[in-house]
Amino acid sequence: MCIVCDRIQMIRNGTNPYFVKELDTGYVVIGDNQHFKGYTLFLLKEHRTELFELEEALKSKFLSEMTIVAEAVSRAFCAEKMNYECLGNGDAHVHWHLFPRVRGDIGNYGNNGQGPVWWYPREKMYCDDNRPGREELEAMKQRLRQEIEALLT
Repeated sequence: MCIVCDRIQMIRNGTNPYFVKELDTGYVVIGDNQHFKGYTLFLLKEHRTELFELEEALKSKFLSEMTIVAEAVSRAFCAEKMNYECLGNGDAHVHWHLFPRVRGDIGNYGNNGQGPVWWYPREKMYCDDNRPGREELEAMKQRLRQEIEALLT
């Protein structure tokens, strides 16, 4: 079973607490863990494993919407730089990881605190201490939703 499809079904059922907003091609969700404050995912609505599998119009729209979400994340969480990843090795369903980055956010794990997010120890990145509380999560979702809506108008 596909974990991304499971998360999408939770959105459709109204039970995914990380859901932010539905766009034409995908769903915006705040990441479960927030070492990188504002970490967001953009999930393709249909189950596909590769970007090249998408029809040209869908692919174009999905990529366009992803960049809108990335800009909204950057604005909402004061990113100095955005990192984008579409891997699919673990969860073979097209989705984007959008990481707002600030100087020194990986500490001493990279070159002067700089480097890809995956240089930060996985056990620390996905530690339960990095899960936002209910109030913090709601505030994050609201900020991000407002920025997305502002960019879409």
